[in-house]
Amino acid sequence: MKINIAILFVFSSFCLQAQSKKIDKLVNEVERSVIEFRRDFHKNPELSNREFKTAEKIATYLKGLGIEVQTGVAHTGVIGVLKGDKSGPVIALRADMDALPVKERTAVPFASKTKGTYNGEETYVMHACGHDAHMAILMGTAEILSKIKKNLRGTVKFIFQPAEEGRPKGEEGGAYLMVKEGVLKNPDVEVIFGLHMNSVTEVGKIQYKPKGIMAASQGLGITLKGKQTHGGKPWEGNDPIVVAAQIINGLQTIVSRNTELTKEGAVISIGSIHAGSRGNIIPEKVSMMGTIRTLNYDMQKKLNDEIRKRVNGIADAYGVKASLWMSKGYPITYNDPILTVKMLPSLQKAAGKENVELIDPVTWAEDFSFYQKEIPGLFFFLGARPKDIKKEDAASHHTPNFYLDESGFKVGIKAFVNLVLDYSKTKIK
Repeated sequence: MKINIAILFVFSSFCLQAQSKKIDKLVNEVERSVIEFRRDFHKNPELSNREFKTAEKIATYLKGLGIEVQTGVAHTGVIGVLKGDKSGPVIALRADMDALPVKERTAVPFASKTKGTYNGEETYVMHACGHDAHMAILMGTAEILSKIKKNLRGTVKFIFQPAEEGRPKGEEGGAYLMVKEGVLKNPDVEVIFGLHMNSVTEVGKIQYKPKGIMAASQGLGITLKGKQTHGGKPWEGNDPIVVAAQIINGLQTIVSRNTELTKEGAVISIGSIHAGSRGNIIPEKVSMMGTIRTLNYDMQKKLNDEIRKRVNGIADAYGVKASLWMSKGYPITYNDPILTVKMLPSLQKAAGKENVELIDPVTWAEDFSFYQKEIPGLFFFLGARPKDIKKEDAASHHTPNFYLDESGFKVGIKAFVNLVLDYSKTKIK
């Protein structure tokens, strides 16, 4: 019996090594095309719910691999379905497609010079968050899995999703609409995996966290209506600008004085304030917009309640009428803890155990969370900062100088392939 177990162990180790070498070989074969896809997407970005040419390119490529393709999901989304020759679970992999209204300042030869229309205004467009790389990595993954279809257990759904950055005014979109239109059905998806490039994490590294890895995000809007008057005689009016200043300060003390920050972090930020036309006129109205970030739903409710009390209370005290709204926004990006622990070896195989890091949660937000509200999911970060650039010198996401080291794409492809193959062999349930 001991001999048989030893033989079985050696045979199993040999098979794992052979699989790893085969995956490495296939990844090396697709790397060049993945980089080319990424550069093409980067040079030709499209805004949320307007990813028409992007979707067409993806659909054409998937069809060429013999993958079943559905288009027009949630406006411009593309779904590819690859059925393995062996029975097994249905696994989804997701990439987002949309770019941002940002004017690029990088010196790369494939820099975007594209313009588009954002909420009725012409703007420059740039892939300033890595979605171009997400799509290219998933396309490379699809090619590899299609080549090993005979040994593939189960079915893989490749989800190319529009509008992760937010839908245009008056429209639905993003993961919420994908789920609403049945992306996780027919066949029913059992588990979903996603990744996100991180421009400040060193290339070649993977970062993960069980449970909440990214915050819930809500939009915040406040309108204050006072009484307009001459700037030299403020006592004849009711100044909404002064009230706005008091409210902004009051909102900050909600986090610092009314929130139990030892449990989870929270953020309330006002990022936009508009009022008046001249320095000598106290205006009638002030409009403010902001964001709320939380990592705990009880804390989210508490912050929402406190914001309403603080805004209305301060406005009433100064005789100004306040109206406010808080959007539902994105849920917490929540990594199923059992799934995360079980799939950690798959990530370690992709990047090397020493390059897979457990991190604290971040206050970015991701609509991948809508999928995780329906089924178990795992979302992780993929490093893209060149090794010769310091972390503090790397351009952040959503900025004109955003930059990715393309040598890290191979790790992302390996991670996706390993997650599919390993999960299909040992189901989590």
